[in-house]
Amino acid sequence: MSTTAPATSAELSTRGADADRGRSPQGPSRSARAGRMIGRPLQYIALVVYMIFLAFPLLFLLTTAFKTPQELQSPNPGFFPTSFNWDNFAQAIEKANLFTAAGNSLIVAVSTTILVTVISLPAAYALARFRTKLRGLATGWILLSQVFPFILIIIPLFLVLKNIGLINNLFGLILVYTVWSLPFALWMLQGYVAGIPVELEEAGAMDGASRFRTLISIVLPLLAPGLVATSLFTFISAWNEFFFALVLIQDPNLQTLPLALARFVGAEGQVQLGQLAAASLLATIPSLVFFMLIQKRLTSGLLAGAVKG
Repeated sequence: MSTTAPATSAELSTRGADADRGRSPQGPSRSARAGRMIGRPLQYIALVVYMIFLAFPLLFLLTTAFKTPQELQSPNPGFFPTSFNWDNFAQAIEKANLFTAAGNSLIVAVSTTILVTVISLPAAYALARFRTKLRGLATGWILLSQVFPFILIIIPLFLVLKNIGLINNLFGLILVYTVWSLPFALWMLQGYVAGIPVELEEAGAMDGASRFRTLISIVLPLLAPGLVATSLFTFISAWNEFFFALVLIQDPNLQTLPLALARFVGAEGQVQLGQLAAASLLATIPSLVFFMLIQKRLTSGLLAGAVKG
């Protein structure tokens, strides 16, 4: 009968390593590879469907704006126009005075965006950093202000603005939009400020920076994506708002774009579809351009540059 010598520690470790190499996967399993091969095309298909869903209203406006009245009144109109008809654009600009209305909307939207950003930035920082009793009251006011509908406040708001002479005044409309957009902007910026580590500010204070210098040099660059998102929301809300402008502005020369677009709906509900589509397409261009200018900031990292020496 033969005897086997006990294995040394070196041999045992070698066998263990060989066993571990045998058990370690050399690559993804067959089921994982199959799932990845199936999942990736489904993701692309879902993305394409979602993009078509988002782009369909703009594409519908584009095709409708170039159709002739005969095509629009046809019992079975095609989706694409048979020819490019530019008359709808010329008639829309002439009838609704779109350039003046666009200028008014631009003044109101830009001014509202600037005011909301300037007011909400320090207020959001105070709400996120200073733990006081007023913080709970302020947060409750922000949430409560979003509950009231337009129709509930429009009559007292109209009376107040009438008493101070801000009816038929773009400045009055800017004030209304600023007050209405401010709570949501505060709520958004507060979340962005809370996401910035307070240790970064403490490090700046230890290096001798004042609170103002810390806010400008550390907090503000990291808060840029939040400021861009808040500015985009405020600009689009002021650009597209209709109800407040309808009640507060009666002068045709001071009307904003949404009010100008309402001219294409007749008293009997008859819609001049071609001209309305052309005017609506022109009205969407500024907001699209504004989004294209700032969309890179929306995707930038919140803490980009926080670890730079």
